[in-house]
Amino acid sequence: MSGFERWQREVYEPARARAPERRAQFETTSGIPIAPLYTPEHRAGHDYEQEVGYPGEFPFTRGVQPTMYRSRFWTMRQYAGFGTAEESNRRFRYLLANGQTGLSVAFDLPTQIGYDSDHPLALPEVGKVGVAISTLEDMEVLFRDIPLDQVSTSMTINATAATLLALYIAVAKRQGVAPRQLAGTTQNDILKEYVARGTYIYPPGPSMRLITDMFRYCAEELPRWNPISISGYHMREAGCTAAQEVGFTLAHGIAYVQAAIDAGLEVDRFAPRLSFFFVAQSNFFEEIAKFRAARRLWARIMRDRFRANDPRSWMLRFHTQTAGVSLTAQQPENNVVRTALQALSAVLGGTQSLHTNSKDEALGLPTAEAAQLALRTQQIIAYETGVGDTVDPLAGSYYVESLTDAIERRAQEYIEQIDALGGAVRAIEQGFEQREIQEAAYCLQQEIERGERIIVGVNKFQVPEEIPIPILRVDPRAREEQIRRLQQFRARRDQGAVARCLEDLRQAAAGSENLMPRILAAVEHGATVGEIADTLRAVFGVHKETVVI
Repeated sequence: MSGFERWQREVYEPARARAPERRAQFETTSGIPIAPLYTPEHRAGHDYEQEVGYPGEFPFTRGVQPTMYRSRFWTMRQYAGFGTAEESNRRFRYLLANGQTGLSVAFDLPTQIGYDSDHPLALPEVGKVGVAISTLEDMEVLFRDIPLDQVSTSMTINATAATLLALYIAVAKRQGVAPRQLAGTTQNDILKEYVARGTYIYPPGPSMRLITDMFRYCAEELPRWNPISISGYHMREAGCTAAQEVGFTLAHGIAYVQAAIDAGLEVDRFAPRLSFFFVAQSNFFEEIAKFRAARRLWARIMRDRFRANDPRSWMLRFHTQTAGVSLTAQQPENNVVRTALQALSAVLGGTQSLHTNSKDEALGLPTAEAAQLALRTQQIIAYETGVGDTVDPLAGSYYVESLTDAIERRAQEYIEQIDALGGAVRAIEQGFEQREIQEAAYCLQQEIERGERIIVGVNKFQVPEEIPIPILRVDPRAREEQIRRLQQFRARRDQGAVARCLEDLRQAAAGSENLMPRILAAVEHGATVGEIADTLRAVFGVHKETVVI
């Protein structure tokens, strides 16, 4: 009999009989059973060198850099943008002045789906959930007095990512900054839009072409730019489990890598600039294990499946955002605590950059004061807790290592199922991922409604009266100002040059040449986001959602 078996029989079981446990079975949000105790016996037969290893080396379980936060903290990148470019520029400069170390741009829905601010379908949403950007002039105002060679910028944009990157390049050139100096990321992950978010325009085939065109262009012209951030965040917000988040995200990564290879790109030419985006949810240890498992699994995929030779191609570098879906309108001050713990799990999991949600985001866009407090949360973790003083401090925890193994194993099973369906695009077209997420979300909601999963302040520990907090409201006059500026911009430009650029783009889209140079020429000559999207719609068509029941 082992020591663990003796303890379980002689000590644990009698104690449990005297004091029954809180529930019959403990498990993570992915349904992974949690043992009452983890010991060296749970790690028997495991090879430390092969499975855990050292930071900065394959399989990168312990982190992608040898020194991690001992050299430099993660990038503190607060997601921001609302109303007009002027308003968002003020918020950016406010956050930078308060210690933010990178920009993260939220665009409004019309910008995300390729409509100018004066389009009839755009009018109700101009500036509501992000900044309205239709023109090069808008983009210039957005980054006014912000030197683009000194900051890195993340842009949450997908269907129109190529156009927004072109606008960013054009603004940089006007600042005298060469494209090769630019650092940042375009989210540009269209597959998760089909699965969980919905801001797509074109069918999968043309969308994948635009993405691989950006891969090639960035490899040649923007060596410091991440052309994609392959995103599990939105699928997790839609209800999937931690294991599904890893499995589906890496399956999408496989699809993008294969598409680029099929387009003639050498894997080590573009793979070092791939990046990822995950959520930090509230199951503390599962989230830490999830990040570690994702790194290890991706390293194996890139080395063994795609035969990448450059160790940088094996590295899974990722941004993390705390869980928007966990924020509650009830007792919103509790969200500060939730966010702090979620952010801590991301840091202990080895994130490269981090956004912490503001306490008021379940009620509206964050106020400046709430955004500052969210940023201070990161700064307190960085400068006061000491958690970054050693690399991967939870490595060797019997529980964390066991969870890491379990999540990797379950994620790999999802990848194999998707492979069997013909890859991520075919799996999405058949509704596989959508059904899995819907089922997981339904089960989670049932647990909450039955009181099996406690949400403090929502289904337990409620208070009769809520203390009101300030809410940011976008001035409705901002829409009129944005439309006025857009129309004045159109009136000033060279209409003939715009028409020629759009025709050149149309012909290129109908052929096979890289579209990025054509899109850049169009924005530099005054074409708008909506005009470019309409030109491509005329060639590519639009995607019709797969209805999953």
